[in-house]
Amino acid sequence: MLYPLYEAGHLMLAPMRLAAEATRLACENPFNPLAYAPQSRTLAAGCEMFERATRVYAKPAFGLGVPERIVWERPFCRVVAFGEPSAALEAKPKLLIVAPMSGHYATLLRGTVEAFLDSHQVFITDWADARQVPASAGRFGLDDYIDTCIALFAALGPDLHVAAVCQPSVPVLAAIARMEAENHPLVPCSAVLMGGPVDTRRSPTAVNALAREKGFAWFEWHCIHTVPSGYPGAGRAVYPGFLQLAGFMGMNLDRHADAHHAMFDHLVRGDGDSAARHRAFYDEYLAVMDLTAEFYLETIERVFINHDLPHGTLRHRGERVDLSAIRRCHLMAVEGEKDDITGLGQTRAALDLAVNLPEAAKSYHMQPGAGHYGIFNGSRFRADIVPLVRDFMERSLRPAAPRPAPVVPAPEPHPILLRDGPAIQPPRALPERPILLPEPGPGLAKRHGPQEAIPQRIAL
Repeated sequence: MLYPLYEAGHLMLAPMRLAAEATRLACENPFNPLAYAPQSRTLAAGCEMFERATRVYAKPAFGLGVPERIVWERPFCRVVAFGEPSAALEAKPKLLIVAPMSGHYATLLRGTVEAFLDSHQVFITDWADARQVPASAGRFGLDDYIDTCIALFAALGPDLHVAAVCQPSVPVLAAIARMEAENHPLVPCSAVLMGGPVDTRRSPTAVNALAREKGFAWFEWHCIHTVPSGYPGAGRAVYPGFLQLAGFMGMNLDRHADAHHAMFDHLVRGDGDSAARHRAFYDEYLAVMDLTAEFYLETIERVFINHDLPHGTLRHRGERVDLSAIRRCHLMAVEGEKDDITGLGQTRAALDLAVNLPEAAKSYHMQPGAGHYGIFNGSRFRADIVPLVRDFMERSLRPAAPRPAPVVPAPEPHPILLRDGPAIQPPRALPERPILLPEPGPGLAKRHGPQEAIPQRIAL
């Protein structure tokens, strides 16, 4: 019932939002004499803050000033390419940015895309809002996410670089491992993992602690709701985006409250530039999407509770996902010193698990002073991280020296199986001891004949 109540609340507030917006426009109208009164600016600021706090935010646009085109599409995902097709664009290396499917739209990575436009052909996964996907399109779970990654790597390859931001680090690694295990010719050249929860047992954060303390049943009972009528996905079980947003806001409630107080002050003082920056950030941050219930619950269980990938028990379509199979795809892990969502070491675990990847093909960077958002956006990202990522991807295209075959440990001895009898274990070595033969005598000679006819057998 939570989803219908949420929708009903927004409908009930719609007249008040319209009234607040009309009042703001009247207070800011230069032809209104009352607009020049000191109180008018305060009233206009209060009306704008109310309207923004009760608004349902639509999906933002990338707005990067370059053409956008869809080059791959399925019901739950489409791939957006940037730039007009040309020989100059095709001469650049290809980079697929796998955006997180964690409640926000792919436009949250606008700064990530922009940082690589001049040096790469940039593609990004644009995941669909689950409430907009008809129930007839079927389910979309973690295995389907991995299938999508494999299909994308094959469709956009060869010589493809991949950057996984946060949540997709696990399915991207799983997809690469499965392709490597099958000797797929289009495995990506490199993969950059930014703040990904590969092993959440390392430096656990509040997000990891919540999953461990509540358990799977709690999330299934409290977080899964049904899309109400009025949407194409009506009847589909989802994890609503407004719940995810409430969780994100609750983690740093003081910070968000201070930001909105500052926004009110900027509006009252007429500081348009600061107010515009606040609007741009929160127009993106407050726009959320629903996730399919199966994907959300499987991620909670297999990534955050059971830790299947570091334990080596993660399976994709029944096949084990083994990161030791990665031998060709170069890996880079990027972490933030002050990341309060993905703790230090959680992403670096991928480099430790890829035991058969040469050290020369691995790279690690910890950005000092950066939080979760700062490792894929912002000034530190552009100045410090982007040059390292570009250099890493360039190195991955250089021919590598032949690598020796991996050392495979000798198998443990197996039982010897008789056709119609019980299993017999291999014999154990006995300590050396002198062998005593019987002294020849009349009785022994009488039973066995001459001494040389005595069989010299030793039973072990």
